[in-house]
Amino acid sequence: MTATCRYDTLAAMSLIRGLFWFCLFVFFAFCFVVLFEHGTSDFSNGFKVEFNKAKTYVMEIANSPKKKDEKGKK
Repeated sequence: MTATCRYDTLAAMSLIRGLFWFCLFVFFAFCFVVLFEHGTSDFSNGFKVEFNKAKTYVMEIANSPKKKDEKGKK
């Protein structure tokens, strides 16, 4: 006598939810690094410094030349 409900889960919504939680984790991990390195007294300036370090690192990785293997292929 109980009604059964069938819920259709959307794969896109679970992907968005997972991406949201991943971004939230990365943000709070980054904030932890800033607090650990610079403390609470200079958080905003420390955030800017660490963000510039992370941005520089990503740009270096993205712009690094591709190494060729032994056969001359990329």
